[in-house]
Amino acid sequence: MMRAVLRLSLVLSLVAAWCCADAAEVADVAIPHSPEAVRRGAEVVSNVCMTCHNLKYVKYGNLAQLGFGRKELDTLRSGKSLKKALLSAMGPDMLRESFGKVPPDLSLMAHAREGGPAYIYSLLTGFYQKPDGSVDNHVFPGIKMPDVLNYSAATDATQRAPLQKQAKDAAAFLDWAADPHAAERHHLGYYVMAYLVVLTILLYLTKHRIWARLDRET
Repeated sequence: MMRAVLRLSLVLSLVAAWCCADAAEVADVAIPHSPEAVRRGAEVVSNVCMTCHNLKYVKYGNLAQLGFGRKELDTLRSGKSLKKALLSAMGPDMLRESFGKVPPDLSLMAHAREGGPAYIYSLLTGFYQKPDGSVDNHVFPGIKMPDVLNYSAATDATQRAPLQKQAKDAAAFLDWAADPHAAERHHLGYYVMAYLVVLTILLYLTKHRIWARLDRET
């Protein structure tokens, strides 16, 4: 019994240490959410990430919300219907053969991981070269995903800066993809709050008028 308890304590401590180490690696970085950054991120994800990953809950027609023109959308969708979801250029069988399993869908990834878009940025910029020449990732050690931005080959800040910008843009787009209607809801929220304020004032005036009349009658 004591041995089982010790084993359980050891497992829990290792899990806690792993979780803390993972959280510690997530950079405290501000992800831009300007329309320009999100559009750039859409291009990065389309050209880089979608080689292996799907965004099955996002359709090409949804990208029009970001301000893409018809020609830009045509370039991104490469002849696919506007009603089609953003799917990987590689089929499931080829992905499974290459990576051992199908890479996860990215539609909700920005909200599925603790740290949100900052986690995605940290993952993309977390690749490094080990002494033996192999590439690993600080945030997700042993990850099978390749270093798609070739960040591990960057040797100084000048080389890393444009890659970090791409990573931020990709994170911004994936944050939008996880909730494309967030801006609409926030915009609608202002009208709802204004309506509630006006309604509250009208109810207060109505109540005041009724009670004033009752006071005169009594």
